[in-house]
Amino acid sequence: MGISESERLSRREVLKAAALAGAAAVVGPTILSRRRGEVYAAGAPTHPAINPLRVVGIHDPHMTAEEKVQTQLAEQDAIVRAEVVRANLDKLACALAGEKEPKAAWGRIFLKPPRKSWSEVVVAIKTNQIAQQRTRSAVMASVCHVLVGLGVKPTQIFIYDACHGNSMNPYAGVPEGVVFAKQWGGSVTPVPLPPPYKEGKAEAKCLKHLADGTVDILVNIALCKGHNDAHGKFTMCLKNHYGTFEPHCRWGTRETRGPAADYLISINRTPQILGEIDAASGKVLFPRQQLCLIDALWASQPGPGGLPTAQPNRIFMGTSAAVVDYVVATDFRRDTMGWRINDEVAEHILKEFGLTPGDLPNQGKVMQVAA
Repeated sequence: MGISESERLSRREVLKAAALAGAAAVVGPTILSRRRGEVYAAGAPTHPAINPLRVVGIHDPHMTAEEKVQTQLAEQDAIVRAEVVRANLDKLACALAGEKEPKAAWGRIFLKPPRKSWSEVVVAIKTNQIAQQRTRSAVMASVCHVLVGLGVKPTQIFIYDACHGNSMNPYAGVPEGVVFAKQWGGSVTPVPLPPPYKEGKAEAKCLKHLADGTVDILVNIALCKGHNDAHGKFTMCLKNHYGTFEPHCRWGTRETRGPAADYLISINRTPQILGEIDAASGKVLFPRQQLCLIDALWASQPGPGGLPTAQPNRIFMGTSAAVVDYVVATDFRRDTMGWRINDEVAEHILKEFGLTPGDLPNQGKVMQVAA
């Protein structure tokens, strides 16, 4: 699937990406500084090779063997066709990267630090382990096999949920040696938060391995569930990092600039998630979170607890959590499924990342990939 002219990076974005790539060539992994000067510049690219505004999705009923909506994870895993999921993830990667072959596509999405070999790279995969809806094994296993295919050692891949990881299910089909890190020590290391939360004058506890720079690549595998109004009435890629940073919830408010929405935005603008940030320019020197994926084989209007209320047989993919969440929330959850979202919070999230709905390609819709 090619990229139309309207979907390509603008000249300004290309220049930004080129500058990023040049910086990445000389910057190796370092211990992340806690200086407050390192604040992400809204609108700066978060990946040097992939258009951060691009969100791709696939709808394929053949990813599951039968329709069985309100089910637990074990029942879901039993009817998921793993080989179809893996093939569709390859198609999504090709569409996202603008490549014809999966190997080339994954090689554009996943970038190793220039001073490391692939066998030295440490990958963290944030999974979702809350309540009855959890990441499906076929999705997790497919991503792990892609990483191992690039040269990452299975023992260097850590699957975690710092909040709910103690109840982590063993994912079937992952390469032998992949580490089920569970809580991985939990969110224990204080780091400064950028604006908008408390105007950038607060701290929050983060997973140590992200706070100290141990992790080279972060993969965000989220689910498609509902939540309260203060978080936009949805929980996907952004809120998945409530299992990376200590959770902060305020219930029952629809404030656009309420503390819950601002906290959600701020933790996702940190160098711990985005990667090392240049203090002078606010640019991401080397991307840490390199893939944001939403497993919507099953989904729900309410949440975050409870069983699924729908079986959409869909997967969505991009590199910017804010863009992925906005596009999927508005195009899929609101317009396709008819589920209410808090549009004010959704647009506030986009704005804090330097964007407006009019900036998004394809009229802000998911770019659909043929199954």
